[in-house]
Amino acid sequence: MILAGGRATRLGGVPKPGLTFDGASLLSHALQAARGASGVVVVGPDTPGIVGVLPDGVLIAQEEPAFAGPAAAIAAGLAALHEAAAIHQAAALQQSVSPAAWTLVLACDMPHASRGIGPLWEGLRGHPEVEGAMAVSADGRQQPLLGIYSTRALEREVAAASATSGLTNSSVFRLLARLNLLAVTVPDGSTDDVDTWEDAAALGIHDEQEADMKSQEETLEDWCRTLLQAFELEGVEVDINDVLAVAGVAAHSVVRPAAPLTTFIAGYAAGMARGIGQAADDTAMSAALDLARQVAKQYLEPGTETE
Repeated sequence: MILAGGRATRLGGVPKPGLTFDGASLLSHALQAARGASGVVVVGPDTPGIVGVLPDGVLIAQEEPAFAGPAAAIAAGLAALHEAAAIHQAAALQQSVSPAAWTLVLACDMPHASRGIGPLWEGLRGHPEVEGAMAVSADGRQQPLLGIYSTRALEREVAAASATSGLTNSSVFRLLARLNLLAVTVPDGSTDDVDTWEDAAALGIHDEQEADMKSQEETLEDWCRTLLQAFELEGVEVDINDVLAVAGVAAHSVVRPAAPLTTFIAGYAAGMARGIGQAADDTAMSAALDLARQVAKQYLEPGTETE
């Protein structure tokens, strides 16, 4: 299951699947990483960045509603694979055809993800009691969108979530929270993904629209200056990339609408600290963003208790 949706807001809306790495699209690299699977589904919007490069036999699905987040995308992908198995079974004159026991879940914006798939399989072979294996980066960050999970367990959790709070804008960590998962440290770089043009440049990823997106950075800087002037805060320095990064962590680890809420509360806390003389502007803002990032990363991770 390759997740290729998302608004790519921090890339100016440029679809990630069509970005070019090492002479091929990111989606092509993800499809290559999934080679050998009994069935493959790409979950994402029907755009030129996706349709037009899909090999024969690869399914396409979209979460409902569109851009409802990766947990909803996983549900849509499972449904598409299940339906395909049912159609295959009917075509085979009632011959038993069941979904595969394991499902690889892979975000399309990690160009080196293939390096991590082998270690995930090795981990599963050594621990038959678990319900899946999730990639962990060299610095300890969990990446649920590079993982191999029990198909039955995923279907169970999707059904449970659909019957209660639903999956729209829900986090993948929440969906997987009850699974007995093995954390597998994968080779360095396996989980490096593309959220910003800076990430893309660091990974050697290019797109013909990149030059146009530079104007977005200029627009954000101008808008930031305009807001600061409106609030009579001309002397305050705002690290736009840091603010956007915190928003991205909140969107991935909690739910997407948590992004603006998190940055608002962090900004409010920084303002309060500055107002009572607890810290200078730069120190207060940096401390507030660091704390918000830390709390968002820990929110509903497996093994994390909440009150």
